[in-house]
Amino acid sequence: MLKLGFIGAGTIGSSLALQLSSKGYPVVAVSSRHQTSAGNLAQAICGCSPVNSNQAVADTAELVFITTPDDVIASVASQTKWHRGQRVVHCSGADSTDILEPARKSGACVGVFHPLQTFASVKQAIENTPGSTFALEAEGPLLKILQTIATALGGRLIELKANDKVVYHAAAVIACNYLVTLVKLATDLWQTFGIPINQATEALLPLVRGTIHNIETVGIPECLTGPIARGDSGTIKKHLGALQKAAPDLLTTYRELGLKTIPIALAKGRIDEHQAEELRSILEQSNQ
Repeated sequence: MLKLGFIGAGTIGSSLALQLSSKGYPVVAVSSRHQTSAGNLAQAICGCSPVNSNQAVADTAELVFITTPDDVIASVASQTKWHRGQRVVHCSGADSTDILEPARKSGACVGVFHPLQTFASVKQAIENTPGSTFALEAEGPLLKILQTIATALGGRLIELKANDKVVYHAAAVIACNYLVTLVKLATDLWQTFGIPINQATEALLPLVRGTIHNIETVGIPECLTGPIARGDSGTIKKHLGALQKAAPDLLTTYRELGLKTIPIALAKGRIDEHQAEELRSILEQSNQ
């Protein structure tokens, strides 16, 4: 089994290193901008050494994961000496193997191994990984190695081309990061009628979980509920009027989301084109 090394001991690097070690992969070296982080991770993995340079990881490991912040990956790749036959992989969602070109020119095989998951902490990362999808970009034997690793971690996998990566990552941001934003906007609205944010969050989370469960079990578009799914234009008008008074800065967001929801309602089949056009007219007029 290949000896693994990690450059970067943050949440993603630490979680992958710990999980792969638990699956029998020998993780032999780790480096980090903060030596304490490298030391803590190495201490948790049998046979792993904290090293004081990225070059030491490259000199020791056969497969190196670069798990630094995205903006640092290219400089790590260019400032490290690689050798022919070595495998070098980064874990960025938005970047392709192009930023590993210095390693490729040195004869190394390069790839991307991106877990499509939200990692708020190492503990949560380990808990969330099984069942997650890994986006892979590599060729030949390295692709097979990464497929095997993804499977060992209990994941699914997709293969991406270099020009797919940015749109793929934008989709992840919409589904993950902007969900947080939407919940924050909703809890802020509850504060306009005197409910504090922690209580609002507690009240809304079961609704969010129920929605996600319906997406998973019923699927889109059938899982869509609410006034647009019903063609309830009167309720939409009430929402717009209330938002104009309570949170006018949210009107544009509400309008745009509503317009994007109409095609889903049409696909579900509960409204017809006449109802859809009425809803469009109401939402478009609200921004004039």
